[in-house]
Amino acid sequence: MPKILDVGCGVNKYPGSVGIDRLPDAAADIVWDLDRFPWPVEAGSFDEVRLIHVIEHVGDVMATMAEIHRILRPGGRLVMETPHYTDFSSWCDPTHRWHLNSYSFRYFGDDNAGYGYYTEVRFQEVRIYVKLLALWRFLGWEALINLTPRIRLFWEHYLCFVVRGKVIRFEYEKP
Repeated sequence: MPKILDVGCGVNKYPGSVGIDRLPDAAADIVWDLDRFPWPVEAGSFDEVRLIHVIEHVGDVMATMAEIHRILRPGGRLVMETPHYTDFSSWCDPTHRWHLNSYSFRYFGDDNAGYGYYTEVRFQEVRIYVKLLALWRFLGWEALINLTPRIRLFWEHYLCFVVRGKVIRFEYEKP
């Protein structure tokens, strides 16, 4: 059975996981300020780390990614979801510190746009999937945008303010 850490679990902790959250009324097993490092978790102790609508709230994305890398075992999986920056929900929550797109985490991979020196932390991309509003999904845009990274890049550059994104799902593996 894989050992899963649900970061920022809130009241809906992922089934079978260990939850960590800063709110004492959450379903967390560990109450901790996620902006304080290191988290009280042993290095290399989790098979999967989940951040579902959490990364946009942290104070330091680079430090958070480094901490996730520290606690994942080699071959472990990182799963994140966050609003796309063109979605209304990215901007209407005053606790959102970051407004992200589907290329925001490339600095942690091989395609680091020449900025790999920001961090030594590396993840292998497994999958990036953009979810769209129901109308665009119904019209087939979601399938088209997610067909290849090249089409997704074209959409990010030229079309995302018309055919707006809703949520981005990132899946990475620790080498």
